[in-house]
Amino acid sequence: MLGDPLAGVREAVRTVRDAEARLREAVEAARRAGHTWQEIGDLLGTSRQAAFQRFGRPIDPRTGTAMAAPVLPDAARRAEDVVIAIIECRWSDVRRDFDERMLDVVDEELIEQGWAQTASQVGRYERIGEPFARTVGEYTTVDVPLFFEAGERAVQVTYRADGQVAGLWIRPPNL
Repeated sequence: MLGDPLAGVREAVRTVRDAEARLREAVEAARRAGHTWQEIGDLLGTSRQAAFQRFGRPIDPRTGTAMAAPVLPDAARRAEDVVIAIIECRWSDVRRDFDERMLDVVDEELIEQGWAQTASQVGRYERIGEPFARTVGEYTTVDVPLFFEAGERAVQVTYRADGQVAGLWIRPPNL
């Protein structure tokens, strides 16, 4: 490619964002037309729960209104960065935004051991799924699905409102 080599990256990012917006609009139209999350999940090649987590707008059963947006708006992207650092074994990068308590109790060796234990249980890492962020009190919690050769796991990252990581877990999905 001639010229700026990053031009292709910028164009690809724009294309992905446009496609994501069209997909979201299509899912919303399908839901308005009465289609179920199971039908949508089947088309997306995922479960109904994963489709809902990605595209749904949870309604508070007490009030009937849409639930609040995440306290930390860019939490999904930030959590994905943490997960990529784990996948790439960049342990110090994983800890970069830890709050004081996390820095005290979760060192690089513990993260490395957790990743090794995960691999011993479900094999080689294959791909990352779509992060799902939600508000839990004053915190924003993000679940990032991971797919391995013999199973699935989810990395859960919990952020304080100031953006510091207050929790990090690798666990089976849906826990």
